[in-house]
Amino acid sequence: MTGTILQGQNFIDGGWRTGAVGFETRNPSDLDEVVGAYSKVGAAEVDEAMAAATRALPGWRGFNMQARADLLRKAGDLLMARAIEIGALLSREEGKTLPEGIGEANRAGQCFHYFAAEVVRAQGEWYNSMRDGHNVIVTREPVGVVAAITPWNFPIALPAWKVAGALAFGNTVVLKPSSFVPGCAVLLARILEYVGLPQGVFNLVIGDGRATGDVMIDRAQAVTFTGGTETGRAVLRKAAETMTKAQLELGGKNAFVILDDADLDLAIETAANAAWVQTGQRCTATERLIVTRGVHDQVVERLAAKAQGYRIGHALDADTQIGPVANEKQFAENLAFVETGLREGAELVAGGVAVERRTRGYYMTPALFARSTEAMHINHHESFGPILSVIAVDDLDQAIAVANGTELALSSGIATTSLHSAEKFRRESKAGMVMVNTPTAGLEYHVPLGGRSPSGFGPRENGASSAEFFTESKTSYINHGVN
Repeated sequence: MTGTILQGQNFIDGGWRTGAVGFETRNPSDLDEVVGAYSKVGAAEVDEAMAAATRALPGWRGFNMQARADLLRKAGDLLMARAIEIGALLSREEGKTLPEGIGEANRAGQCFHYFAAEVVRAQGEWYNSMRDGHNVIVTREPVGVVAAITPWNFPIALPAWKVAGALAFGNTVVLKPSSFVPGCAVLLARILEYVGLPQGVFNLVIGDGRATGDVMIDRAQAVTFTGGTETGRAVLRKAAETMTKAQLELGGKNAFVILDDADLDLAIETAANAAWVQTGQRCTATERLIVTRGVHDQVVERLAAKAQGYRIGHALDADTQIGPVANEKQFAENLAFVETGLREGAELVAGGVAVERRTRGYYMTPALFARSTEAMHINHHESFGPILSVIAVDDLDQAIAVANGTELALSSGIATTSLHSAEKFRRESKAGMVMVNTPTAGLEYHVPLGGRSPSGFGPRENGASSAEFFTESKTSYINHGVN
């Protein structure tokens, strides 16, 4: 099954622009299929986009709140109405299975609906003053022009919640999606143009990361970035030069603990889902499985069978459970990561190899390592692929110590039937998100998302915490006189 080639342009100051450098994206399920034709802009065009967002800011921050909410609601409606179309493009360009692609498109619509409601929710506080004849009002104001830089693994959901959150609080936006998967961002721009967003309020630029990103950060009042930890450090260093407000959602080396008392059916399904579904390409995916010795061998045996039973194939095939790796670079890194584990002495009990299917693609079987140790490279560095390693421990205390034994602290989880063990793990895990008897991967848009540094920096994304990043508070003291 193939589709039409998307002709995608940049969207700057209310108009569509073709950049100087053209490129194509190909379907990771079928490398012979071109999915989109795009062009990259240079620093001058990015500077124009930032200038347009700056000009549009006063009008948008003063835009009628109901009218602003209505625009975001309409965008959400269109995203959901076109979820099958958007999901199919996403699956062709990124490699998620079609149900996953459609689900992500629907989630993008839900994010716009959520933030449409945030527009009209009160954002202010009133205080009595310690001084007679005074009162104190705390209000929130837009932070300004927001630079949004998004990765390839969630091509519509991530742009949606960053853009919707920024617009809801009265900011203007310049979005730079990953050049691996710009198609969904182009469709989002078309939707925002169609619903009548004022000129310059939203801009889309497709370009090379460092050159494009540096201009955006220099000219923005805030930058929201999702990606790898090392790139995040570079973004933060650049933001520090101009004291640009930064929100970074970065890498994870997420641990899931299975205790002897766990419901093993639930634990196996939970660990497998978090580690291998969506080809392991989620920052919250489980990469380390920490198992107490009483159930260790049984867990390894059952997970190996689970890994070998997945149907790997073309993202649009109805029976596919796991699609291809998203791009050649990640595919090569995944296979090299498996080789590293083997050199270190871990036992590869399932998968971890490239396979061929009916079309040329980046197909890889889910990998399961047993007999790995806490000190191994594969248990400290993020793979961002369908690779899971098992570490045996004696008890809950050791499990917590091992789970906390990496510098990355994004998501963690535990499988247990003991409320005491679950609560002890919840309290002592240093991760920013903790899951009990549910996968480490997966989030809901109405609650905060993020990890502790170096897995994240700045205010959390999503939910009510979005206001902390997308606004600045103003405290006003009013002398109204003593009666």
